[in-house]
Amino acid sequence: MSIVITGATGQLGRHVVEALLERNVPAAQIVATGRSIEKLADFKARGVQVKPMDYSDPSSVALALQGASKVLLISGSEVGQRVDQHRTVIEAAKSEGVELLAYTSVANADTTSMKLAAEHQATEAILKDSGVPFAILRNSWYLENYTDQLKGTLAQGALAGSAGEGKVSAAARVDYAEAAAAVLVAENQAGKVYELGGDHAFTLTELAQEISAAANTPVVYQDLPASDYAGLLAGFGVPELFADILADSDLGIARGDLLVSGSDLRTLIGRPTTPMPAAVRSALAAV
Repeated sequence: MSIVITGATGQLGRHVVEALLERNVPAAQIVATGRSIEKLADFKARGVQVKPMDYSDPSSVALALQGASKVLLISGSEVGQRVDQHRTVIEAAKSEGVELLAYTSVANADTTSMKLAAEHQATEAILKDSGVPFAILRNSWYLENYTDQLKGTLAQGALAGSAGEGKVSAAARVDYAEAAAAVLVAENQAGKVYELGGDHAFTLTELAQEISAAANTPVVYQDLPASDYAGLLAGFGVPELFADILADSDLGIARGDLLVSGSDLRTLIGRPTTPMPAAVRSALAAV
């Protein structure tokens, strides 16, 4: 038996490997994969199997999945290429006869119209047609999407966006990772679809107020038209295509597309999700 984690060199993937180890999954039964396997040297030293994998290289995918019983397909980061990349992993998993393939999708993928969701929707359709036993982990936003930008937010005295007063059910990356690990070690997960989000949704106005209070410095939420927000992001060096997707995602927040009403995340991890105020204060301590 082996559990393969794709994209294990990324932040989410690393957290999943750690979560599996914390659940006492033998290190030798965990396969951490990625393009730059030197980044996985610490896991290899702890007994985790390490294999190179590039989503765009079918032969590397096939080799990495040899002997796999379960696979976590962490969605790729190359917007515009992800459907074909994900199909490659799904086809390799089918050839290997895996017991379960879990996929990290986006919240409310069956109803959202966010541009970011299109490749997730396509991947979910491929999964459902593939015959591979699957579980879908529909993740809402990461708290880190905001806390990683705190230095710039504080310098500007403003948190910009296009979300209006829409609420987002953001949770910490480690919360989503622990949920993925829980699904991978559980029985009877085939066909399950989990809508995953934080316990307490918040608006960006509320986020700005929390940052202001925690940092003891004025920070306001500046709501912008999506085109203006995309231009602002591009001015900070975000590639134009991705800036447009991020601004469109804020419009999704305004519509409620990243609002998760259930308690799937809390239930899977067996504890409350990381509160936004705690994440802000922890990030501020590191600034």
